[in-house]
Amino acid sequence: MRLLLVEDDARIARFVATGLREQAYAVDVSNTGDDALYQAAINTYDLVILDVMIPGRNGFEVCRELRKSGQRMPILMLTARDAVEDRITGLDHGADDYLTKPFEFRELLARLRALLRRSGELRPAKIAVADLVLDTGAQSVSRAGKSVPLTTKEYALLEYLARNSGRVVGRAEIAEHVWDETFDPFSNLIEVYVNRVRRKIDADSGKPLLHTRRGAGYFFGPLSESDIAEAGDESSASRHRSKSGSSARKNHA
Repeated sequence: MRLLLVEDDARIARFVATGLREQAYAVDVSNTGDDALYQAAINTYDLVILDVMIPGRNGFEVCRELRKSGQRMPILMLTARDAVEDRITGLDHGADDYLTKPFEFRELLARLRALLRRSGELRPAKIAVADLVLDTGAQSVSRAGKSVPLTTKEYALLEYLARNSGRVVGRAEIAEHVWDETFDPFSNLIEVYVNRVRRKIDADSGKPLLHTRRGAGYFFGPLSESDIAEAGDESSASRHRSKSGSSARKNHA
């Protein structure tokens, strides 16, 4: 999931962003209302964490503008104000939830999970694709009962692909939801991480799950051999070339 954190206190922003990234969220940070509106206009976010007291347009105004522009992502407002009227104002401007500072980081995570569950699609705690299981709470992965160790970013990529299993996911879509604003669209970082994940989840299995669709993106899920051939699955082709090359070297020796 990709989040926008709008917070002008650099210490709080750094603490929250670091904690969220450790939980496999991609996080962009804005410190003014105008910059938050600009970021939301050019990027796709799954959720916005919005402080009320920010320079320029305050959090209430930003929330109202986001809703006026048609943005429907969940918005969690943060504020040091604990008056009931302030909470009512935030909710009336289009916020989905309200968290008063200071707060426990665990409570912030719980509220984010609750908002994402209510954001229009069911987000199960465990995702199963064939014999691969992701536990989103523990951020753990297993295949055929065997644990698969992944880095935070590898897990984030795999979870996004698993949530979208059964359809082709393009490179731009992955960049929008798994990486933040520092991502270089001209780099081969996505391909590098896809290959890392593929090696870890498919290396010991005769039925690969992560497939490359030439010119389209990636498909996650089991395929029959005929489907793979028709789709021009590069991942299978590369595995075949690797095995053929290995056999050729042995024969030559």
